[in-house]
Amino acid sequence: MHLGLEGRTAIVCASSRGLGRACAMELARAGCRVVINGRNAETLARTAEEIRAETGAEVIAVAADVGTSEGQDALLAAVPEVDILVNNNGGPPLRDFRQIDREAMLAGVTANMVTPIELVQRVIDGMVARRFGRIVNITSASVKMPLSGLDLSSGARIGLTGFLAGVARSVAHANVTINFLLPGAFDTRRLQSGQEAASQRRGVDVETIRDERRQEIPARRFGEAAEFGTACAFLCSAQAGYITGQSLLIDGGAYQGVL
Repeated sequence: MHLGLEGRTAIVCASSRGLGRACAMELARAGCRVVINGRNAETLARTAEEIRAETGAEVIAVAADVGTSEGQDALLAAVPEVDILVNNNGGPPLRDFRQIDREAMLAGVTANMVTPIELVQRVIDGMVARRFGRIVNITSASVKMPLSGLDLSSGARIGLTGFLAGVARSVAHANVTINFLLPGAFDTRRLQSGQEAASQRRGVDVETIRDERRQEIPARRFGEAAEFGTACAFLCSAQAGYITGQSLLIDGGAYQGVL
């Protein structure tokens, strides 16, 4: 499908690897100029070269922490205007809610709710003025199906979803959309590190842990980053202008509800 994104400018946060990288790759493939972001300059530079080599797109690497005002300034200074914003950030680690103190709670809410809202605030008026904008927020399947131990992550991401739900309706008239992608178990470094920790904790090999997890998913496999990136690119496309305020769950059927 032709996505109608040639010449558009996209910012993809936390995109040096994993799902963010996959989103950046597909937007570049669709003809966007892409600003990628991460805190490790070496990893980010390598990712930028890989995306350029595969797509031929213009890729601008900005090593910065978008949770800070300085990091946001650097990201937005890289291009004159932003047509597409993909908000992404790692979530707080797995932890019993009793162990989460006030400082940790504030840090989690800042990273997974406040920071993406701040970036939306900074780009949305320009999108409205130009009559085109696509904002995609990568949250988590735990927004639909909260998991014990991920309470802080779930709470912050649910807060982001609720906050931007009304904003999405207020700008829809200007061909600006705001949507949410909710990944389930994708075979990324984050998933693998969790499985390695479970392996050590239980004293069984990693492949046993992986097999057990796969059996919990109706698709009987983990998601691939590339298919997540493709879904993101579609929500950013010209054809997706009538989709807004929606949460798209991509989890291989693991969530068993109907809403």
